[in-house]
Amino acid sequence: METVEILGYKAKVARKLFERIRGLIGTEDLAPDEGMLILKCNAIHTCFMSFPIDAIFLDKNDNVVKTVKNIRPWRFFIWGGFKAAKVLEIKSKDKF
Repeated sequence: METVEILGYKAKVARKLFERIRGLIGTEDLAPDEGMLILKCNAIHTCFMSFPIDAIFLDKNDNVVKTVKNIRPWRFFIWGGFKAAKVLEIKSKDKF
């Protein structure tokens, strides 16, 4: 899986369908400067996640269109809006 730098994070890029569906599922932890960039994505879930995340939704030009902080595991639908084309998922810095 390719890694890119975006918004100051080293992010693995989920391009293929299975990679996008899986996202961070099965990931035990992320370093403070790591993330997952999911392409072709304007909505996420946190089912089967083991830690809370922050989601940064981006348009096709990498402009931030929405940020959702401290999304706990087992949330079923977090929408980034019509302009969102991808999402950067990072470990939340907030506590539950």
